Amino acid sequence: MRSISVCILTVVLLFNANSFATKRWGATGHRAVGAIADQHTSNKTKRHLKKILNHQSLALVSTFGDEIKADPRFKEFGTWHYVNMSFDDTYESSKKNPKGDLVTGIAHCKNVIKDPNASDADKTFYLKMLIHLVGDLHQPLHIGREEDRGGNDIKVKWQNKDTNLHRVWDSQMIESYNMSYSELAKNAEFLSKRQVKFLQEGSVMDWVNDTQNLAKTVYGSVEEGENLGYAYSYNHLDVARTQLQIAGIRLAKVLNDLF
Repeated sequence: MRSISVCILTVVLLFNANSFATKRWGATGHRAVGAIADQHTSNKTKRHLKKILNHQSLALVSTFGDEIKADPRFKEFGTWHYVNMSFDDTYESSKKNPKGDLVTGIAHCKNVIKDPNASDADKTFYLKMLIHLVGDLHQPLHIGREEDRGGNDIKVKWQNKDTNLHRVWDSQMIESYNMSYSELAKNAEFLSKRQVKFLQEGSVMDWVNDTQNLAKTVYGSVEEGENLGYAYSYNHLDVARTQLQIAGIRLAKVLNDLF
């Protein structure tokens, strides 16, 4: 059952001294992504972020994309949080949602932020959305199957209480670990500059396809109706933590490139 952890952690640890190889989170997860990204943004980027975000931290604004879901005025952004597609497809070959998806949403956010004619209010709004969406991109079940809505229709139990597979990965497994977002960020795996650079390679579409590969393993990790808890967390929490770290590192890359 530890194969999924080994899969992702191996990618991270490939870059040791002797070798060189050519995952919507809940509030805690998103804030950890923001805090990790802050560790990897340049001083120039930090100055731009302070100006646009009015000195609010990446961790604080990282949950913005979910908070606005309560307001019907922002209903149009609902499909931006995920990409649902067949496991036989990559993003490039998949049928696209005409309402938009994670990839098109991220692209739109970047375009507004770079637009010299965009208002300050729009730049702030879409920067907050961008920060949130890059986090979502790395939650495996945000790149899940359309037929079960990214695991939302796969009913399981978490510590004897009814839930679904998507929610387990969004928040329940991380919340049960009982670490604050700042503790998660502080205790992320140590990575060399070479390792960080490696994880930042590729495009948003490449990252989506990477996450989809992980999603396939997540789907295979449970049976419908299974009661999950300590043993499941023992086998898979390292993967969730690694995905948070990768998301933060890549978010920093996106922001550094923008600014």
